Amino acid sequence: MQQIDYNRLTPEFWLPTSVKEMKARGWDYVDVVLFSGDAYVDHPSFGAAVIGRTLEAAGYRVAIVPQPNWRDDLRDFRKFGRPRLFFGVSAGAMDSMVNHYTANRRLRSDDAYTPGGKHGMRPDYPTVVYSTILKDIYPDVPLIAGGIEASLRRVSHYDYWQDKLRPSIILDAPVDLISYGMGEKTMLEIARRLDAGEDIGSMTDLRQTVVLLPIEAMPAESDSRNIVLHSFEDCLRTPRHQSENFRHVEEQSNCLDGGATLWQRCGKKAVKVNPMHPAMTQGEIDASFDLPYTRLPHPRYKGKHIPAYDMIRHSINLHRGCFGGCAFCTISAHQGKFIASRSKESVMREARQVVRMPDFKGYISDLGGPSANMYAMAGRNRKACAACRRPSCLHPKVCPNLNTDHRPLLDIYHAVDALPEVKKSFIGSGVRYDLAMHRCGEHDIDRASSRYIDELIEHHVSGRLKVAPEHTSDEVLDVMRKPSFTLFHDFKRRFDQVNRRCGLRQQLIPYFISSHPGCHETDMAELAVETKQLDFRLEQVQDFTPTPMTVATEIYFSGYHPYTGQRVYCAHSQQEKLAQRRYFFWYDRKQQPDIRRSLLRLHRPDLIKKLGM
Repeated sequence: MQQIDYNRLTPEFWLPTSVKEMKARGWDYVDVVLFSGDAYVDHPSFGAAVIGRTLEAAGYRVAIVPQPNWRDDLRDFRKFGRPRLFFGVSAGAMDSMVNHYTANRRLRSDDAYTPGGKHGMRPDYPTVVYSTILKDIYPDVPLIAGGIEASLRRVSHYDYWQDKLRPSIILDAPVDLISYGMGEKTMLEIARRLDAGEDIGSMTDLRQTVVLLPIEAMPAESDSRNIVLHSFEDCLRTPRHQSENFRHVEEQSNCLDGGATLWQRCGKKAVKVNPMHPAMTQGEIDASFDLPYTRLPHPRYKGKHIPAYDMIRHSINLHRGCFGGCAFCTISAHQGKFIASRSKESVMREARQVVRMPDFKGYISDLGGPSANMYAMAGRNRKACAACRRPSCLHPKVCPNLNTDHRPLLDIYHAVDALPEVKKSFIGSGVRYDLAMHRCGEHDIDRASSRYIDELIEHHVSGRLKVAPEHTSDEVLDVMRKPSFTLFHDFKRRFDQVNRRCGLRQQLIPYFISSHPGCHETDMAELAVETKQLDFRLEQVQDFTPTPMTVATEIYFSGYHPYTGQRVYCAHSQQEKLAQRRYFFWYDRKQQPDIRRSLLRLHRPDLIKKLGM
């Protein structure tokens, strides 16, 4: 990892975003131009920076066009001219529709990935808009789509904002192929093969890519290495078939070896989804995080803050992947179920860079990952993992093959905290308290798990620890793939005990979701009573938002659970959703009359009394 002298930074330390910056490097052309819906922050949490730095390290000349203006004369799309190898497009770190709209489909007033939080600097569906413009201007230049939006819309998917089923985004965006998931290995292989003179149209078997082929290329039926999904048209006619498709998509995404090739007919075309890469090795993920990031926004944003960057500027990501498999989450669909963990040495190199940043005041904001405490965890028997198709290693109970040893993570905490410049390191990522509280029966591992909980609460909480029980109803939690709420009670007792012992007055802040598939209004009423009895006035709450590539969304759209085939109730209307959401705020006098009327309608006057109304 290059050690940055922050007193001598000039624009040449970033990848060029203008022709002037390109020429300052002595270049008269670029090999690759990346278009992103996000501002350019040269940090390993921002996808364009990761792909750009990966290609740069391989010797390629890369330019980035952040948040191009798609409304004017399109000069942003023309300024670097024709790249030698290809264009890349990405909506950014979020699906654009999640970025733009609330769960009620109302337009948001800000954008965390834009300078000043300004709204309106990217279109809806940037993947489609950017690629359409580029293909019109440069029809013969290879065009690759990547990022969350393209990744999670790689097969037919329900679009909540249009309220209809959509085909793979490759039918809407005129790209040559999609690089889904984490893209370093895929994009580097594409660059090398194009550089060697190979035609983009011949790259139909690249791992972790999606291509559009003539229908004749699709197998007639499934076999050991190919799964033929229900066609898009069939899913339109019979939503249950969309639900059945999703089980295949999720199971293959979670395979240790990448799984089988998926095929889906859309009209007269065949969408081919090639298998994922296996999880990165430690050497591979270290190489990505050790690239020479400045860890700063590009100088073009001088004097402007970027909210998403402010959240992670002094944070360190320890791993990728998540084996939690929550029904409403897309992490495993994009990053995979298997954990790719950085070495302690790589983490410490980054920590030493963070403490040298000019605005560092002694506090690491997060030593975490997709889930804070899955670092270095994996199955003991890899052969068993290779044969496994469980979407979650934690639900319905912790897999007995899972090594839940928290000692490597504690070792990281201790090493970072030992740096003289560090006053304290916090854990800002979500902690899986069910994982930390699990006891496997091995004395040393169970002792380390207990010690992890104590050290987390005593040393790594910035006044408030946020955890995500998500609900109180065991039936709803089962649909969510989350543990029973009784485990939250156990964790809260432990949290309170450690606080008393250490003389601390920290808060436990639970997250909850309303209107999740399987959740009825009475479930929300009982949630209100149970959290009231725990003395909570809830803050971190949200309505369920259907997003592409989650179990919960497939249930919401089809009405059927992909794994059981059974019907599941879902709140669809705004009236039903509002009726559920108001129970979060039972203590608000303005909400109480409506809650009282609802409980009478539900024949639950007993809950009115318990809520003190």
